Amino acid sequence: MTNQDKQYLDLYRTMVTIRQFETMAGALFADKKIPGFIHLSIGQEASSVGVCSCLRDDDFLTTTHRGHGHMIAKGADLKKMAAELFGKKTGYCKGKGGSMHIADFALGILGANGVVAGGLPIIAGAGFSIKMRKTDQVAVCFFGDGASNRGPVHEVMNLAAIWKLPIIFVIENNQFASTTPLQDACSINDICIRAAGYNMPGMAVDGNDVLAVRQATLQAVASARRGEGPTLIENKTYRIKGHFEGDPQKYRTEAEVKRWQDRKDPILRFANFLTEQNILSPKLDRQINDEAASRLQEAVTFAENSPFPEPHEALEDLFVT
Repeated sequence: MTNQDKQYLDLYRTMVTIRQFETMAGALFADKKIPGFIHLSIGQEASSVGVCSCLRDDDFLTTTHRGHGHMIAKGADLKKMAAELFGKKTGYCKGKGGSMHIADFALGILGANGVVAGGLPIIAGAGFSIKMRKTDQVAVCFFGDGASNRGPVHEVMNLAAIWKLPIIFVIENNQFASTTPLQDACSINDICIRAAGYNMPGMAVDGNDVLAVRQATLQAVASARRGEGPTLIENKTYRIKGHFEGDPQKYRTEAEVKRWQDRKDPILRFANFLTEQNILSPKLDRQINDEAASRLQEAVTFAENSPFPEPHEALEDLFVT
């Protein structure tokens, strides 16, 4: 097996792990074992994995309220992830952040964000710090097609272009801003053409093709590390689940969802490609899925057996003096 074959299998393993983690999270939420709300990115795994596979541990990343996949693709600990969803003390944010506010500074993950477009000002600061410290790190900001219409996007992209900050802006265009179809919120089909207004490169990518996403990201990362400034990548994908778990989804039909699942599911597409290239066999595929299921069961058991934070700890870790 070549190094490239191994790399492709690593991409596939991560995609499978993300899909299983989110499927598990949805089931646990339905069983009322996870408090609050959760927003799943099932169907968007190629975007998460394709982008994050190009990054180093010391590269920065901000994500959104739909950020489990980004976290896992960047190397987050599944046990700490599960514990945070359960609101347990052993979670990434000691059970105080929940699904929408997970962070891991050791991996450069500056946090998920419940505010639409809230990660952009944060990534601007990260990019500016890289510039000031004269390192070759990059900063990646994930946001959705809905967020692309908000004010902070314009402000940060304009600033990043002027100062040539090493930022890769990644729009995950999953066709819906919450419950609003893209065509009702944008007057253009390719959001990435807005990059021209900031004098930065912009490209549209098949966001359900992990290798296409990876190739575009490698190009953008190399440019940023050379000090050439920001790039805007639009990964065109599809959100298979509702905006949130329990969403009645009256804004689309079941037939539309099924068409995307049948024709463009990123995991099925990549599995078919790997099979055609004689990299993935049915036996190896089962092994990869079984291994992911085993790791996730360990994570859930860890979370269930972990303690909740104590009431007196509610205000700890909120302020720095």
